[in-house]
Amino acid sequence: MNPPRPTADTADIASAFTATFRREPSVVWSAPGRVNLIGEHVDYNGGPVLPFAIQHRCYLAAAPTGDGTVTVRSAQFPADTTTADIADLRAAGDSPARRAGWGSYVLGVIWALGQVGVYVPGVDVLVDGRVPVGAGLSSSAALECAAVGAFCDLADADIEGPQRAVIAQRAENDFVGVPCGLMDQMASTCATAGHALLYDTYNHHKEQIPLRVSDDGYEFLIVDTGAAHGLVDGEYARRRTACEQAARLLGVKSLRLVADLGPQQSAHLITAITDTTLRHRARHVVTEIHRVHQAADALKHGDWPRLGTLMTASHNSLRDDFEVSSPQLDTAVQTLLNAGALGARLTGAGFGGSVVALIATTQTQTAAHAITTTFKTARYTTPTTTTAIPSQGAHRQTPHT
Repeated sequence: MNPPRPTADTADIASAFTATFRREPSVVWSAPGRVNLIGEHVDYNGGPVLPFAIQHRCYLAAAPTGDGTVTVRSAQFPADTTTADIADLRAAGDSPARRAGWGSYVLGVIWALGQVGVYVPGVDVLVDGRVPVGAGLSSSAALECAAVGAFCDLADADIEGPQRAVIAQRAENDFVGVPCGLMDQMASTCATAGHALLYDTYNHHKEQIPLRVSDDGYEFLIVDTGAAHGLVDGEYARRRTACEQAARLLGVKSLRLVADLGPQQSAHLITAITDTTLRHRARHVVTEIHRVHQAADALKHGDWPRLGTLMTASHNSLRDDFEVSSPQLDTAVQTLLNAGALGARLTGAGFGGSVVALIATTQTQTAAHAITTTFKTARYTTPTTTTAIPSQGAHRQTPHT
């Protein structure tokens, strides 16, 4: 089973906007979803992450209204409309009331831009989201980052990519109410085609690492398990709080500083945490940070078996120490490994969503069939499989791009 077409023609988006609002858009932007190869739940702990942007994109067309109102509509849900008054968003100050619904991500971007002195005019917006929702592939970050780009154009604001990512993150943290780290927005904004983005959330160092996996006959297979995950339900926030508590017990600002002590010393230090749950949470974060550094080195040397082993170890840690996996995710990982994958792991925050596997191109069809058969036997939702293509970050669309 394949997902909907991940990309769209700019002319089609413009035509859809015209049909919806009876005028042409002033600007069209798109931003991608992402797959995180490794480095889960470490971005809000100051750790490094290793994502890449995927071919699935969110498109956003917009034009100013001149009347101070915001109207947001979706190509996927034409009956669902979000409206607001620009003056109300500006008056919200630095502590806005949180709003529900996908349209809140767009309103949140307008609010967050206002917090840095970029004032978006009244605007009509049409969203065409091609990143699967609830799959752990950052459909929300794609929407936010497309919105930031489009609204900066409308406001004639020249803001660099990393700062656009921070603005998008603030929209999600403070307006929508999801306490996410910066990885998703940074990948959606700053990734380049054909590369993974090694991003250190502590010192903000970025490195583009070529993904030459196809040259050696391998690919990254995404399996959307169909088990939607929810982040605002409190589980994500509870994990973040646990990490903060563990850091305080160890007398450090973040668990990243524990990881920097090295594998042996950090492992010894973590044993001092008497609360079992907090000790396990900290152990995942610290060992995951070590795995990211090792995985980046494996990528640079084309050591695919080593990368696969690290990916699987990451999943086991997320399952056992961080407890964010699910029966569907565990089943997908084990089925992929049985089908010959070098490694597999959940990608994204967990609690459902997707798995990414490193597998030989010659084994992909067999693995996809095995996943479908296994899920059918288990009476799970039919999964979706697709090959992930390392793609370009957010950008303004021109016709036929």
